[in-house]
Amino acid sequence: MTYNGADIIFPHLGIVIRHLSNHISLFGKFDIAYYGIIIGIGMLLALFVVETDARRHGNDSGIYYDFFILAIIFGVLGARLYYVIFEWDYYKGDLMRILNIREGGLAIYGGIISGAVTAAVFCKIRKISFLKLSDSAMLGVLVGQFIGRWGNFFNCEAFGGYTDSLFAMRIKASLANPSMISDELVAHMINDNGIKYIQVHPTFLYESVWNFLTFIILYIYAGKKEPGSGNVTIMYFLCYGLGRFFIEGLRTDQLKIPGTGLAVSQCLSLLLFVSMLIIIAVRRAKHNKAAEAGAVKQ
Repeated sequence: MTYNGADIIFPHLGIVIRHLSNHISLFGKFDIAYYGIIIGIGMLLALFVVETDARRHGNDSGIYYDFFILAIIFGVLGARLYYVIFEWDYYKGDLMRILNIREGGLAIYGGIISGAVTAAVFCKIRKISFLKLSDSAMLGVLVGQFIGRWGNFFNCEAFGGYTDSLFAMRIKASLANPSMISDELVAHMINDNGIKYIQVHPTFLYESVWNFLTFIILYIYAGKKEPGSGNVTIMYFLCYGLGRFFIEGLRTDQLKIPGTGLAVSQCLSLLLFVSMLIIIAVRRAKHNKAAEAGAVKQ
């Protein structure tokens, strides 16, 4: 079948997208990247969800507004720094590229790490519970994640290796970042009426759907749990770590641990998942022990 130069094609789903652009132009002079617009929308909706969760638990939503401003600033800085560190060979020749986040290059784990440090300092200064803050904040993080991944779609990045599965996505090769086109994708390059396509796993879609489902489950779960228990935070890292471990293994743009060839996000995901299982086991053991002790006293 000929697709007449379409930019994005889901051949098995019958979805064809033509004239895909990664930006809008204002007055023909100033370009605004969809990546930035989508990230901004994700941030605003994340704040709305966090505020909603805080109010339903009777918490002061003003505290979350104060934290949100700091979390955005340091979260973006951390996400960019993390990405640059593991892609230093790309940036060391032109340091000004580090400032250009409109083209992408924000690593979520860097944002989470810097956000956690910011939260710890913020809670220490404001003398509030870190777990109470994080249980609501993690819901917002999930919203930002499942919306933000669509910025990767418009940038034609963060895709996986070759597949011919139901959700296989064809991208016009000229739109994709050349550094992300693996030898495997080159070997399976599709020529449609003189236009070359790569056919990939739409990993941005996989992760967006996974995070959306996780958000729905945890939002319902959070409404039934006592705020500040840390249960939502633990379940976030457990679920996100599990999903990201498998999805990261499909991607062609993995950030590698220097000298090892190991995908740093995949290693962190596995570490998070195992750590949360251990924490859950320890918590359950302590709970059972306390219950047994209470039964003996009675």
